[in-house]
Amino acid sequence: MKQLLPGVLFAALWASASAATKFGVLSVHPLILANVRFFIAGTGMLLVAYTLRRSADSWPTRIEFWRLTVFALLNTTIYLGAFVLALREVSAGIGSLSTATNPLFIALLSALWLRRVPRPNEIGGLLLGLAGVGVATYPLLQDAHATVGGLLILLIGMVSVSAATVYYARFDWRLPSLVINGWQVLIGGLLLLPFTLAFADFGMAQYDGRFWGAVFWLIVPVSVAALQLWFYLVRQDPVRASLWLFLCPIFGFLYSYVLLDEPITLFTFVGTGLVVGGLWLGRRT
Repeated sequence: MKQLLPGVLFAALWASASAATKFGVLSVHPLILANVRFFIAGTGMLLVAYTLRRSADSWPTRIEFWRLTVFALLNTTIYLGAFVLALREVSAGIGSLSTATNPLFIALLSALWLRRVPRPNEIGGLLLGLAGVGVATYPLLQDAHATVGGLLILLIGMVSVSAATVYYARFDWRLPSLVINGWQVLIGGLLLLPFTLAFADFGMAQYDGRFWGAVFWLIVPVSVAALQLWFYLVRQDPVRASLWLFLCPIFGFLYSYVLLDEPITLFTFVGTGLVVGGLWLGRRT
């Protein structure tokens, strides 16, 4: 019971990121949405870390800045940049479903990084997960709710964030988690800025209530509240905590259906079932 309410709330908030992004990109170019979110969230976290939560020796060294830059490039610039670009071309439900495959990519990349042959259940889980995304996407390709290009951008993002997780796990980080997160989000925004200035259409941007509502939701309920719930769940039981990721695709398709009028078909249920099965198979010890 100690995990039930936090677990359900985490899955509900985490899955809402796709729908919030979908609303945001209706007002501005995806890269503008990403950069505004990164700069506000990163600056805010660092202000809290260095003022309200003063901790001794929490300024990154030169080596730590380099590690934070690599982590930011993979985890924020490429992954979240790709995610917001893809959601202009795929449904919010597919965005949530693809996010649920992260543990499968992480398991495979970890095996390759450690130079060991991936276990059969890791390979099988990844194949099942990718097959599930393909099945759920198939009818959406027919009615303009998804494009092949959007799916490829999503795939790039999934591989990048999984590589970021494996890279992060290589080091024994001395810095507090809030400092690490604040710097990597802010640096990720700085690395993305040249691409935003070069490719985003600022003339068509509308900084209206819908845009600022999306920014607020992506920062406070998703980046702050959901992550704090996740840290709580992991402290209670890391294995059980990972099981709540199984709920994210279900919430994601519910949001896309209710809020965005995106279709739910038999393919949706079969594809989601395959992804959940792949997660279960891939995370077996």
